[in-house]
Amino acid sequence: MGKIKFILMEIKKPIDIIRNLIWPIQANEHKKLVPMFCLFFLVSFVYHLLRNMKIALIITLKGSGANIIPFLKIGCVLPSAIIATYIFTKLATKYNRERVFYYMVGGFLTYFLLFTFILFPNQDLLELHSIADFLKSNMLIANGFDGIIVIIRYWNIALFYVISELWSSVVLLMLTWGFANEITKMNEAKRFYAVFCTGINIAGIFMGIFSSKMISMKLPIVKIYHAEYQWVFYQLLTVIILSITVIAIFCYINKFIIKAENPSYLHPKEKPKISLYACIVLLKKSKYLIYIVLLVLSYNVVWNLADVIWSHRAKIAYPDSKSFYQYMNQVTMLTGIISTFFGCVISGAIIRNSGWKYSALVTPLVWLATGTLFYSAILFENIIASDIFATFVQNPTNIILILGTLQISLGRSCKYTIFDTTKEMCFIPLSKYEQRKSKAIVDGITSRLGKSFGSIFYIVLLIIFGNISATIPFVSVIIISLILLWIYSIFKLHELVPGIKESCQATNSLDYEPEISQTGKTITQN
Repeated sequence: MGKIKFILMEIKKPIDIIRNLIWPIQANEHKKLVPMFCLFFLVSFVYHLLRNMKIALIITLKGSGANIIPFLKIGCVLPSAIIATYIFTKLATKYNRERVFYYMVGGFLTYFLLFTFILFPNQDLLELHSIADFLKSNMLIANGFDGIIVIIRYWNIALFYVISELWSSVVLLMLTWGFANEITKMNEAKRFYAVFCTGINIAGIFMGIFSSKMISMKLPIVKIYHAEYQWVFYQLLTVIILSITVIAIFCYINKFIIKAENPSYLHPKEKPKISLYACIVLLKKSKYLIYIVLLVLSYNVVWNLADVIWSHRAKIAYPDSKSFYQYMNQVTMLTGIISTFFGCVISGAIIRNSGWKYSALVTPLVWLATGTLFYSAILFENIIASDIFATFVQNPTNIILILGTLQISLGRSCKYTIFDTTKEMCFIPLSKYEQRKSKAIVDGITSRLGKSFGSIFYIVLLIIFGNISATIPFVSVIIISLILLWIYSIFKLHELVPGIKESCQATNSLDYEPEISQTGKTITQN
């Protein structure tokens, strides 16, 4: 019996190692983790679907292209993000987290219903051709301003782009991740967050498969939609159904899990006032928060600059909306597969074994390596080296798009797993009050500012050079500089707070949760 017991224990060891690597969750934690996993999965599913739709619709319009994206992000998305953050802070001051979630997601759901059944079917009636033509002929004559003309002409699709863009910052980051930060302890985060990110990544795979299958299916014809846009109706219908499901799951978690564990969570005795001004004051006083802002700002500028160039190359290969959307679905599936592998095998293991600093450094280094390949290939495309390359490769242009897709897929995969996990862990040592203010600043405004700064660079360069291809050498220099700033911010964050520095390296230190004043002085002093 002793030998049998010894053999069984030896067999169990590698099984436990594999289990802890892929699913490091204990049995009594499933009741909270599984519904949260489903919540992240569905919110991310909608995010991926909206992202592919918004780009496919706006970039393939007549006269449009990747040049419209910078103008959208600086002139439309940024002001909308500030307004959405202001609304969030006002609601968070007056209501608890649960009701704020219902109001914000309900607002998105209302718009999607309106867009699906009224606005998009009447797109032809809503286009402002006369105003756009007048501006193009008399005021915005230069080619660099074509993006503004397209936004005015197709304002309805531009509005859909903006609302879809806000889903990630408002619903995924501020609401869902903010909710997770409030109900998750530091000793749970090192295990839970990697699983949450796995749900986000798997959603990309399922979304890509689902959307591709739906487009290829012969579904009933919707008479109010043009033949070429029949696929849009069913994608939008999916968004509506899943948004309702997200609200239902969130309600279940609050009523039957969180309330049972902590009845005072939904009805706190004291509710501190949260305002946009208070969030900005906290930013001014806290070095810790400033470095988080620099971290997120750097990533979003780098991402925005790279995404525009990649979208430009993809538009050349896939000029119509349906084929462009199908290509985006394939990229989303690839990204989801890589992200799932990172989340299950690499992300959690790196965070638990190597510590926060080395985990956070993975993402900028991946962007640096893949970006060097992609931009170098574009820069060498029109010189003699491309002729040499063409003798070995049938179509060098496709190779360039593959390199760009590799950058986007690996970069997003690191973002969805390692970057998001390490970034969210930065908020956990804060008090609940400071978490909400910091999330409003970092995810509500900073992420949009980052994309807007990238758009400003593009707008200036487009006005000077007139096309995206000519801007690539300058964009490359900007990207490298920002990656260096990103790495610097990681080192400074690692130095400032022991809770971040030690949380991933020693199990006993995971219970560390410093009491931080509402002005952020404790963090600043560290």
